[in-house]
Amino acid sequence: MAIRPIFAHKRNKYKEEKMKKDRVLWADDEIELLKPHMLFLREKGYEVTPVISGQDAIDCCREQAFDIIFLDENMPGLTGLETLAAIKEITPDTPVVMVTKSEEESIMNQAIGSKIADYLIKPVNPNQLLLSIKKNVHKNTIISEATTMGYQQDFSRIGMLINDSFTADNWIDVYRKLVYWELELESSQVRMADMIQMQKAEANNAFAKFVRKHYEDWILNPETRPLMSPDLFKKRVFPLLDGGEKVYFILIDNFRLDQWRGGKDLLAEDFTFDESLYYSILPTATQYARNAIFSGLMPAQIEKMFPELWVDEESEEGKNLNEAPLIRTMIERFRKKYTFSYNKVHDSQYGEKLLNMIPSLKGNQLNVIVLNFVDMLSHARTESKMIRELAQSEAAYRSLTRSWFRHSTTLELFRRIARQGCKVILTTDHGTIRVNDPVKVVGDKNTNTNLRYKVGKSLSYNPKEVFDIRNPEKVGLPSPNLSSRYIFATGDKFFAYPNNYNYYVSYYRNTFQHGGISMEEMLVPFIVMDPK
Repeated sequence: MAIRPIFAHKRNKYKEEKMKKDRVLWADDEIELLKPHMLFLREKGYEVTPVISGQDAIDCCREQAFDIIFLDENMPGLTGLETLAAIKEITPDTPVVMVTKSEEESIMNQAIGSKIADYLIKPVNPNQLLLSIKKNVHKNTIISEATTMGYQQDFSRIGMLINDSFTADNWIDVYRKLVYWELELESSQVRMADMIQMQKAEANNAFAKFVRKHYEDWILNPETRPLMSPDLFKKRVFPLLDGGEKVYFILIDNFRLDQWRGGKDLLAEDFTFDESLYYSILPTATQYARNAIFSGLMPAQIEKMFPELWVDEESEEGKNLNEAPLIRTMIERFRKKYTFSYNKVHDSQYGEKLLNMIPSLKGNQLNVIVLNFVDMLSHARTESKMIRELAQSEAAYRSLTRSWFRHSTTLELFRRIARQGCKVILTTDHGTIRVNDPVKVVGDKNTNTNLRYKVGKSLSYNPKEVFDIRNPEKVGLPSPNLSSRYIFATGDKFFAYPNNYNYYVSYYRNTFQHGGISMEEMLVPFIVMDPK
């Protein structure tokens, strides 16, 4: 990966931006006393326009644009606050720094309420002025430069970590680093999405090899494997309940680490967080992964022990209609006496209903809530051209998730739980990945329709392009037929049938899918939240 020219381009662009002269308007009735300060700023490359009154400042703003305005609070005629109000009407986005001798709280509050950019107490020194300019005018550019340099320094280290990752914990560290940089580059507006996506693709290729090598052993040896879907209640939830905690277990279907990181600040006022990741089982699909969570069993065990609660692939019946009964069987199997409730939120109407139910749920030791919006968004993006346009990129997809979290009943749900003083476990059953690379596969009419995994008895494929499992029972999966096998797509691949191939590929390329093997699908958040 030849990345140095790209980084060099970023630095050169920053240097060009720094060469541009920024315009500073400074309004102060004692402007003559500030000549040394203005000289200092001019030597730093700034163009400074001095005026002696609020009215002069307003007139200047009408005539030309400024990058930042320093405004004395106490001037004859119009006060600084009156001038500020007029300037905000003319140029609302220009940062205004209030400069004053007064330290009165009321003046500070008024200034802050008027959305000033900064507040300086006289006498000011030149470096204070320079810092204020850098903070308000050059902030994004400086952050972009620092972020670019940081990623450049970490790029090689991440590459080595990818090559040297031999354990499940190593891969969790890799994924966390990649998500961190993806969000940092996005927030600092550094145009390096291609670079981080390239490194994620490299990581996913190596991750798929790791999973191929170890997955069967994980299923056969549950005591030594990393934390996986069937282990969550036994190892993470029951110990809390046994310790006397009241727990809300909230599962957001199809929820990824980056989506959590993009919205966790909305909950920071109400909770503290203990953030970790666990491994979803294969297939990373609701039918398998979520039922494994709520039963504490692998899918093959569910089918064997509770055949009435397992719905196979060929059935047209909904695949997750028995979640509450599965939770009950798990509690009984571990000889627990917990009282529990189960609610699934499909729409805003039920969300409002659930909010009204919160007081009555307090008496339960365990309350399980499933929120389906993110999964619905993922599928809607595939089917709806409008939604696809709205969530065109990974960043846009995260933004829509955050918007839902903030403006639906979800945020209020968490706040009411916090007021109850109850602990929350926030997690998911699997994540999702944006697919781009089609892989041809042939199956009979009974083969399932999922684009990331296939199960059937007559599958034709290139074994080098998939992870195939010819003995499903060894990895805890049901066999619809004696000769059934499972195949899984890796990285950003998706399965396409040869019939009408071009149409199929163009329709599903660049859609979010799940069921296969990738860090995004398998390494999913498990957040323990304590109310403040």
